Amino acid sequence: MAVKAAHLALGQEAWGHVVARLLSELPSAPDELREKAKVLDNFYVATRYANGHAEGAPFEHYGPIQSNEAIRYAGEIIEFVRARLAEPRAG
Repeated sequence: MAVKAAHLALGQEAWGHVVARLLSELPSAPDELREKAKVLDNFYVATRYANGHAEGAPFEHYGPIQSNEAIRYAGEIIEFVRARLAEPRAG
């Protein structure tokens, strides 16, 4: 939602749930941040659906390491957006 807010602030529409793609459509989004968004995108389906993995329930495939990484990456993306929204706009 934060990345979509950045699009709206630029007068752009943003559709979908692929954070890496949404970031790539923003000017000045760093490549490293897009790579981190790809990690988050991998959690989108597999963590929500019982058949997201070949075997076992989703909770059996994720633990503190994955959770902490995802939270850190999401925080970095939110901070990027927050900084962009704080920039003065022409007009």
